[in-house]
Amino acid sequence: MSVIGQITAIKGLVCEVALVGERPDPKELLVLADNPAVLLEVASYPTPFTARCINLTGSQAVRRGAGVEAARSTITIPTGKDVLGRIMNALGEPLDGGSPLPDETRRSIYKTPAIADGHGSQPELLETGIKVIDFFTPFVKGRKIGIIGGAGVGKTVLTMELIHNIAKDDTKLAMFVGIGERIREGHELYITLKERGILEKTAMLMGQMHETPALRALVGQSAATVAEYFRDEEKRDVLVFVDNIYRFVQASNELATSLGATPSEGGYQPTLFSELRRLQDRLTSNQNGSITAVQAIYIPADDLSDPAVQEIAQQLDSTVVLSRTVAESGIRPSVDLIRTVSSLVSPEIVGDRHYVLVAQVQAIMQKYDSLKNIIAIIGQSELSPEERRDYERAKKIIQFFSQSFFVTEELTGVKGEYFTREQTLQGVEEILI
Repeated sequence: MSVIGQITAIKGLVCEVALVGERPDPKELLVLADNPAVLLEVASYPTPFTARCINLTGSQAVRRGAGVEAARSTITIPTGKDVLGRIMNALGEPLDGGSPLPDETRRSIYKTPAIADGHGSQPELLETGIKVIDFFTPFVKGRKIGIIGGAGVGKTVLTMELIHNIAKDDTKLAMFVGIGERIREGHELYITLKERGILEKTAMLMGQMHETPALRALVGQSAATVAEYFRDEEKRDVLVFVDNIYRFVQASNELATSLGATPSEGGYQPTLFSELRRLQDRLTSNQNGSITAVQAIYIPADDLSDPAVQEIAQQLDSTVVLSRTVAESGIRPSVDLIRTVSSLVSPEIVGDRHYVLVAQVQAIMQKYDSLKNIIAIIGQSELSPEERRDYERAKKIIQFFSQSFFVTEELTGVKGEYFTREQTLQGVEEILI
């Protein structure tokens, strides 16, 4: 390699390189001439002879006057069976203390194969064993489901329970993508998966909160590359669990600010929609196999109207909304039964019986919500017999959808429960009689 430029300015993770030789392509990697382990990614060109680059790992070795060489590649990530049972960062470096992963299986995280329509003619329901999920937001292979909630309402626990209940199916392969989450949560998940014998068929990619926004923003693309490999090359059905997709937006926003982009609505980056769309379009299915995605979504200040939350929700098939009010009442999982919605609840997908039951429950819950304020003023005794009956039914429904989880057995001392879809439907019918 030969020197193609020199670093002339540094601002945080961003540095500018005055080019004296060839002009590298966007997304191409550059390395320091005297320290090839330091990676810079070309982001933009302020002038024809200046490349604005991102210091991916935040290395302190980057300095003004340092010579830069072209690596002649983009970021790559290991794929294949070697990644199962391992934890990697966005660059494919192991985080579990294990041996380095082989370079022969690496793929560029930006090379996306052509994607055909992957939903197929007949949707396939996947049973989760969680009553509220299977009833209100049926899990359909190849689709996307979001778990929305503020801090501390149970997004990660619900995600871990889904991994526990679904990933143990030997026909499916699971991936966990941690974006901007605590190191402790990643470690706890690793131990849980290992103890329950699921780790060996799970790949984990982490962009944790102590890492640079560049690595946190890129880990989603790296995970999509691994998932595409298993879908296209091994023709597998892949389950991708993302915790937390909002942190992806935050990391991208931090990068955009560092690069001097003018913020748009709500203070977010102007490229919010395109960045989300680019990632979501990769987490889909084709004729080779399926990618089913479960994405936890943090709500800043419990504000469901936040522009980023709205943008994410629009790109999902189902949204499970977790409520702080429900959590404070002691119901777990703390799902808001009124705001939780799914476009997949249709007679063609879930059948007439399930569809009608959901409509009836939603009507009762809407009535319950309006009656709460009346009861607070005049008392339940002033309601009509029909209103009292619906109010009592609603309270039974709320209690029915509470459930003990397997992943919290050691904390609560209560044995986890698994309910088939048929058991859930029968339970709802008994309440509505």
